[in-house]
Order: sequence, then C-alpha cells, then structure tokens
Amino acid sequence: MRPRVLILGAGYAGLYTALRLQSKLRRDEASITVVDPRPYMTYQPFLPEAAAGAIEPRHVAAPLRAMLKRCQVLTGNATEIDAERRSVRVSMPDGHKVDLGYDFLVLAVGSVSKTLPVPGLEDQAVGFTTLGEAVYLRNHVLSRLDRAASTLDPAHRAKLLTFMFVGGGYAGVEALGELEDMARFAARRYYGSVDASEMRWILVEAVDRIMPEVGRSLAEYTVGVLRKRAIEVRLETTVESMEGGHVVLSDGTEFDSDTVVWTTGVAASPLVADSGFSQDELSRVECLPSLQVRGVPNVLAAGDCAAVPDLSSDDPGATCPPTAQHAVRQGKVLADNVRAILRGRPVRTFSHRSSGAVATLGLHQGVAEVYGAKFRGMPAWTMHRLYHLSQMPTANRKARVLADWLLDSVFPRQVVAVGEVHEPRRDFVEQAQRG
Repeated sequence: MRPRVLILGAGYAGLYTALRLQSKLRRDEASITVVDPRPYMTYQPFLPEAAAGAIEPRHVAAPLRAMLKRCQVLTGNATEIDAERRSVRVSMPDGHKVDLGYDFLVLAVGSVSKTLPVPGLEDQAVGFTTLGEAVYLRNHVLSRLDRAASTLDPAHRAKLLTFMFVGGGYAGVEALGELEDMARFAARRYYGSVDASEMRWILVEAVDRIMPEVGRSLAEYTVGVLRKRAIEVRLETTVESMEGGHVVLSDGTEFDSDTVVWTTGVAASPLVADSGFSQDELSRVECLPSLQVRGVPNVLAAGDCAAVPDLSSDDPGATCPPTAQHAVRQGKVLADNVRAILRGRPVRTFSHRSSGAVATLGLHQGVAEVYGAKFRGMPAWTMHRLYHLSQMPTANRKARVLADWLLDSVFPRQVVAVGEVHEPRRDFVEQAQRG
C-alpha cells in the first residue's frame, strides 16, 4: 500500500506543497489528499481590488481540481486530529463525517480573524480575509450610497455614509484605500445627490503606527496620503463599543456607522489549538527548521499556523512572519522534505530573508519596500501589480486578471451593487409563501 500524504489546507503553503509533491513524486510513491473547506485557493493580495471592482472576483480564485490533477481533493472541514491513530476527522458539506488516515500529515490550515471582546462586534462587523467578504463589502458599500441617495433623514444619511476600518495592517489599509477610491468615484460619477465630502472614512489603529510590514517612513507617508484624501487616521486608539452601530472609541469620540470592517490581525486556526501538538504563545504549532512539528516527525507544518524558526534573523528566538512569500517557499521545502523521508534521504532546513513588501492604496497609489529600497505612488502601485500578477497561480488566472486591468484602464469601473447574491432565494420564497 502506498504511503498516504494528507494535506490540511489549500492556501499558499498547502497548495504549493501539493503542487510540488505531485510533480516530484512518482505515482507509486505516495497518494496525496488535499482537504480544504473551499474548492479553490484565494489569492488574497487581490481581494482589495476584487472588492473595488478592478478585478472580477472569480479571477482571484484558482480552482484546486484544475491544478491538482494527481491529488484527491476533498471539500470539507478538518475538525479533529488523532495523532496516535494517525487519523483526521473531516466534516463534509452534507454534514456527515469521515476519518482519513495518514502516514504524513501536512498542517497548512492557515489562520482566522483575531477578534476581541468588543460589545456589538459580532453583530456589526465583517472581516476581510475571504472572497465572500470582499464581494459582500463591495455590494454593501455601494448599497449604502444607494440608500443615502434615497433618504431625507440627515442622521440616518450620516450613518450610512460613515465607514470604519479597525486595524492598520496591510489588509485594513489596502481594503480601505481601494474601497474609498471606488466609493468616491461612484459618488462623483453616478450619485448626484451624494457628495463625496459627505462620506466619512475612519481608520482605527491601537498602536502608534500603521503597516508594520514596512519602515516607519513609508508608514508615515501612507498616513499622509490617506489624510490628504480626508480619511481620518486615529492612532493609539481602540474601539470600546459598537452596539447598534453606535461606535465609541477610547479617545472619547462617538459616532454612528453602518459599516465596520475588522482587520486587527489573525490567529492560528482553532484546529491547531486543539491538536495537542506543541504550540507557541500565539497558538501556532512549534516546528523545527525542517518544518517537522516538534516531537512528531511525520507531521509537518507551514504557513500562518506554524511557528517556524527564522534562520535569517539575528534573533535566535525569531519565527518566520506570516507572509505569502514565506508560505509559498515553506510549502516547496516541506514537499521536498516529505519526498526525502520517503526516499530515505536527509531533510533540509528552511531559510528565507524577506524581499520586502508592496501595497496598493487605491488607483495609481501605493507603497513598496524591496530589498531596502523604498518606492511611493505610481511606481509602487505598478510594482504591486506586476509582482502579484507574476505570483498568481496558473496562466489562465494571470491572463484573466491582466484582461480585467486592461478593460479597467479603458472603461469606467463597474459600480453596481448586486446584494441579491447574498439572499438569492428571498424573492422566490416570498412569492411561494403568497402562493
């Protein structure tokens, strides 16, 4: 019987592990099974542009079965790991559960939004980590403009046109920059009764700077760009409450908002916390430099859920940052180590020094820090697009994203809200009930 390689998660780390294994292993060496709640991999750096309408949302989703033709792909949610029995329990979409055995287990389950006990958070906020959330936010923001243009109540209008983003990391800043840019364009071009100056965009960050991924000078430049666009940037501020859409900040500011986007960071998947494997203070599974889980050599981990020693750092206790460039490279090394173990060869260690970071702040605006060199404005925006286009999986998806950009450069952005996609059966059910 062939050894069984079970990969949990098909984000950057899981996908590139599977891609390399299927290309490097002979068919008789091992069977490869990939389990993920979604049948596609989301290229998350393009979520802000998908939300803003610059990219068709389907084009940032790479279908797993089209890429992993030599793997068994199961759409399900891993809920329990039994390391003693070498088995994983998976909940399938129809509700039934199956137990999958393994000889090698790859933990690449990524992370989930990190939440805090803020009153009203569960009812009022939305995250920004999935394609569904990006599409929802696009529809939601445009629908607020529609409703504001149709109301005569000034207080309600102000609430509809107030948009708050909590968290000043890359995800929050990029989402804010792209959505504000889209909404300002829509108000100017299509909503004669809504002036762009009526919209209030607020970024709340708990520490004294935004975007820790880049140097302080670029972070301060970004704050300046946002403030020139009349976006309120509130540093060293937290959200005390948001019950009923009434927001209370730690600096005493109060206002009503119908849109709260929560991007305060991520936490390791709950599956890791419940796995029983050795974990660090962030609940990530502790790994050796070979990406093998400490004390369990047949279990390997990579990506956001793994605490991998950063051998490129001068700090002996440093771990690799949760970035896409690290996850992709970890996936490839992890696959090579699985192959090495199967063939009785020594494993190798993972080491990667970050090449930098790029971010978009809206159309033709961005920041980038690459190998120590800093770029701003149009050059940084162009670098962001070129880099991520090169990293997008499959030529098919690359071509579609490029076509979206070319069309966007010639024609006005699509700014229609199709909120019905979230409740597609509502009208039909109401008609059936009248019946």
